[in-house]
Amino acid sequence: MKNKVVWITGASSGIGEALVYAYNNSGANLIISARNRDELFRVKGNCKNQINVHVLSLDLENTAALSDKARDAQKIFGHIDLLINSGGISQRSLALETELSVEQKIMNVNFWGTVALSKAVLPGMIAKGGGKIVCISSVMGKLGTPYRSGYAASKHALHGYFDSLRSEVFDQNIRITLVCPGYIKTNISLNAVTGDGKLHNQMDQNQENGLSAADCASQIVKAVELNKEEVYMGGKEVKGILFKRLFPLRFSKYIRKINMTDLKTKS
Repeated sequence: MKNKVVWITGASSGIGEALVYAYNNSGANLIISARNRDELFRVKGNCKNQINVHVLSLDLENTAALSDKARDAQKIFGHIDLLINSGGISQRSLALETELSVEQKIMNVNFWGTVALSKAVLPGMIAKGGGKIVCISSVMGKLGTPYRSGYAASKHALHGYFDSLRSEVFDQNIRITLVCPGYIKTNISLNAVTGDGKLHNQMDQNQENGLSAADCASQIVKAVELNKEEVYMGGKEVKGILFKRLFPLRFSKYIRKINMTDLKTKS
């Protein structure tokens, strides 16, 4: 990846931040994006080669502004070789207790923001002769559990959209990777929204004990290098994907028996 141009959203924390360090160490030219400029500059300050890191703040929920942001990004180094869509928000609330506006926010950030940004960079990639797009989905993109309805919907939508897009742009040398992490030790549960839009502000036990963001980032880098179409990473929770695929009724019964309170605070 030396001298390649990598644009990472959600770069101010978690998996996105870990990917910044991984690609910075490999010699890539980086554009790092999130809403919080101060946190982006903190991440830049932690990079070994800061001269190759450019901060470009954006809000994925503001989809109307993302085309302009993409143009700004492409002007920085002249093009984009790899776009990593890592920005997103999670959820901790029952469907019937979640306001529609909150569910729409989750979809706007996780799905529409990712779609808008990807479509904005694709023409430049195609004109250059190729490129790569990565979407950080989730195990929730392959199954659903209580307290995650809106979040799971947004991640499921990514798979439908980008699986279709992959087939459309493959002959133009565009490679798309969907990444499905399980429990990763990040602040995603702290920043998850509840039914009325307030922050959950609790660290989930399984998140606390999950795979480190650095190890997750390392696996993502390898998957992208190998042009993997879809990858899973984490602990035993990843086995739930195969469990649901092979034994859907048994999986459904298992999910229904989970203690709802435990799922809200521990998973």
